[in-house]
Amino acid sequence: MDHHDLGEQLRQFACDLAVRAGALIVEGRHNGVGSVDTKSTATDLVTVFDRASENLIVGSLREHRPNDGIVGEEGTSLTGVSGIDWLIDPIDGTTNFFYGLPGYAVSIGARDTHGSLAGAVFVPTTNELFSAARGHGAWLNGERIGCSSTTSLSQALVATGFSYQPELRRKHMERLTHIIGDVRDIRRFGAAAPDLCYVAAGRVDAYFEEHLGPWDLAAGELIAREAGCISGDLSGGPVRPAQVLVSNPALFEPLRALINKADAICAAEN
Repeated sequence: MDHHDLGEQLRQFACDLAVRAGALIVEGRHNGVGSVDTKSTATDLVTVFDRASENLIVGSLREHRPNDGIVGEEGTSLTGVSGIDWLIDPIDGTTNFFYGLPGYAVSIGARDTHGSLAGAVFVPTTNELFSAARGHGAWLNGERIGCSSTTSLSQALVATGFSYQPELRRKHMERLTHIIGDVRDIRRFGAAAPDLCYVAAGRVDAYFEEHLGPWDLAAGELIAREAGCISGDLSGGPVRPAQVLVSNPALFEPLRALINKADAICAAEN
């Protein structure tokens, strides 16, 4: 089997796993979130259902893909020998999940030596399953999706997110004061993987964020690219968890320039 066929097979597998994990966390939310811990800061939450979702996904991967590597946000780190690695965010948007807000998802991505190969993002509260395999396009509940055609920054709806670190959060808020007047508006939904999928589906025109984890990007960034988006960092390099900018082709360079200009103004003011 070549990787073109393998990608589609892994996409279907990721979809099945994401839906199963989504059902588990929705049931958990209905029955009560249970115990909650914190990770990097007091605002960085993790629940028993983050761990239960990751355990479900990892268990199925080890059963059906025993030679693959696995990295999960909640601590799974298994080295594989197949050349395929999985990156898992068992609940992307845990704070939303904890508070009963709808913006959380399960994100499962597979990569090979060439980069992202397949992925799925399931948003259980809206029953939306986004997915892609490299070279096969992007899909939402079985229908092809594509990014927006907005060409003017002044008409662009832009999503973003903030770090859990207080100093970085203040920096990100300060930056936005120099951006929001040049775009239609800013949205902060609270979960990176759905944000990327919303760009892919044309619901927002662009998304940028810094200080993410690799599991945040593994599925959503591929879905966005397969929907026709461009991705990169803020300095003109390839996308990386430390810096993410994804948009339709017309807005990518103008928005990157605007963000960099905002950062320069903030640096001069401080």
